[in-house]
Amino acid sequence: MPTLAEIYDQRVAAGSLKPDAAQRAVLPELERIRQALEAAPPPPAKRGFFARFSRQETPHIRGLYLWGGVGRGKSMLMDLFTDAVDIPEKRRVHFHAFMQEVHHAMHQARKRGVDDAIAPVADDIAGKLRLLAFDEMQITDITDAMIVGRLFQKLFEGGVTIVTTSNRVPDDLYKNGLNRQLFLPFIGLLKQRLVVKSLESDNDYRQHRLTGQQVYFTGPATTQIDEIWNDLTGDAAGEPLVLNVNTREVTVPRFANGVGRASFADLCTKPLGPADFLALADAVRVLILEDIPRLSRARNNEAKRLVTLIDALYEAKVRLITSAAEEPEKLYEEGEGAFEFERTASRLREMQDASWGQS
Repeated sequence: MPTLAEIYDQRVAAGSLKPDAAQRAVLPELERIRQALEAAPPPPAKRGFFARFSRQETPHIRGLYLWGGVGRGKSMLMDLFTDAVDIPEKRRVHFHAFMQEVHHAMHQARKRGVDDAIAPVADDIAGKLRLLAFDEMQITDITDAMIVGRLFQKLFEGGVTIVTTSNRVPDDLYKNGLNRQLFLPFIGLLKQRLVVKSLESDNDYRQHRLTGQQVYFTGPATTQIDEIWNDLTGDAAGEPLVLNVNTREVTVPRFANGVGRASFADLCTKPLGPADFLALADAVRVLILEDIPRLSRARNNEAKRLVTLIDALYEAKVRLITSAAEEPEKLYEEGEGAFEFERTASRLREMQDASWGQS
């Protein structure tokens, strides 16, 4: 069976990948994990509470925390790795989607009268998986921050190997978050259980894909945006991305490979605020925002939300693809805040530039 480096080189030779020294330098760590997982004895047939105790006899396989800037190829490497690992007990999932599942499972456990809802949830996961691969680990919600430490500890104790990507170095997770001091032991746990490695590529492949492409469309543009979506996600159908922010849920209807796709109505007609849009900007690398209407005084609140959303995306350097009823300067010409909207129009213009977001 070819190694990950050999698979990578084959794809480079076939033209489906461009050679990147930084990406290739990560492959030995992933190959180490792959070989250790495949060489480990098969898990016991039993599942559930006792499975994690029987697994303690299996040597712990140290995972990987791969961090780096957007568009550097982290998700591609994760796909290559998880596809190649020849074990059935594996799963690749976006971190936010996983945490949403954990919240739901904990809620169901509490309904059954369980006092410690984390324990049965972690045990169920550890009873089914030996490899858990996360894409885009980000902690933006205090509830998640208070759960992940004990959850991951139990997963590690249950013999689960974790490989994850992130845009942030571990020390910057949940940065400036509420009660962050309670979260710090989790960062220590990650450093202990995972090899931390940066992907220092100078190339931003997502940016290159968009270079020279139109990214702001006036009028109906479903066909053009479908083409961009398919190019960036590899023709993925996409799944909903649900972010828990305080007591609210922020939903992006379609999400794949770091690309979110939502309409103006999905994000700007709902009672969302700065914290919600900051969490969204932290979770996606590209946002496709469709069907921005021409706004008026009667839609002042929606205009304010659009301003807040664009500000969050701009500051986080999230690439934006947009369809709108008008050019930016004509979207909101009268109403409270129309003068301030001129800055948003200017940012929408700036974000169309092919070089925007590269610095």
